[in-house]
Amino acid sequence: MTLTASPPTSAGVGAATLLDFSDVAMRFDTGTVALEGVDLTVRRGEFVTVVGPSGCGKSTLLRIASGLETATAGTASVSTKRIGYVFQDATLLPWRTVQRNVELLAELHGESSDERRRKAAAAIELVGLTGFEKNLPKQLSGGMRMRTSLARSLTLDPELFLFDEPFGALDEITRERLNDELLRLFTEQQFAGLFITHSVSEAVYLSTKVVVMSGRPGRIVKAFDVPFPMPRDPDIRYSAEFADLVGEVSHALREGHR
Repeated sequence: MTLTASPPTSAGVGAATLLDFSDVAMRFDTGTVALEGVDLTVRRGEFVTVVGPSGCGKSTLLRIASGLETATAGTASVSTKRIGYVFQDATLLPWRTVQRNVELLAELHGESSDERRRKAAAAIELVGLTGFEKNLPKQLSGGMRMRTSLARSLTLDPELFLFDEPFGALDEITRERLNDELLRLFTEQQFAGLFITHSVSEAVYLSTKVVVMSGRPGRIVKAFDVPFPMPRDPDIRYSAEFADLVGEVSHALREGHR
C-alpha cells in the first residue's frame, strides 16, 4: 500500500517524496518480528499518523526512518538528512536553560554560537516560549518541556519530522493546545510529518492521512485520507463528520488487532 497526498495540504503530483518504505520487515536478534511487508510513502506537505496496538512496531518504523535501526528486509529510503525527532519524553538536559537546550542540536552540528543563538531564538518564538529562555526544565510544565523539545528539533529546519507519541503523557487540555500548535507549525513549514499515537481522535485531528497497523508483526491494514482542510478549525473535533471518521478508524483498529 502506497500512501499518496491528500487534498488538505499543498502536497500533490510532483511533491518531493521524503520517506519511502517498500516491503519493509524488521526481525530482531531475539527472533521477534516487529514489522512485515510495510509499504509507506510520505511526501512533503503530508502529515501521516500511525495508530496501532502496543507492540505492533510503530516506534520501530520511526527508528528505521531516523537511521537508528536498519530494516532486515525490504527497502527503506529517506531522501533528506534534515530530520527532526521528538520523543515520548522531552529528553531535556536538566542543568541547561530553555535557550541552551534548544541550542543543543545546532551545537552538536558545529554551528557558531551566534548562529545557534539566532536559530534558538527563532524556534523559541515559533513554539510560544519567548520569555522563558532562562528557565530550567524543572521550572516548566509538561507542555512547556515538550515545546522546548519541539523547538530544539526546529533549529535543524527539518524536512522530515518524526514524532513518537510526544503528547501521550500530557493532560487533555494541554494535549489539545499542543496539537493546535503543531498544526500551525505544519501549515507554516510544510514539512513531511510521521506521527505515532495511541489516540485515534488525535490522529484524525492532526493528519492528512491516518494509517492503521495490525498487531505484531505490524502490517498496514488500512489507510484513511482525512478530508478536513488546513488550517484546521479546532471546533472540527466536535462535528459529526469528525466523530464518524474517528469511529471508522477505531473500527479498523479493532479489526486489525484480531
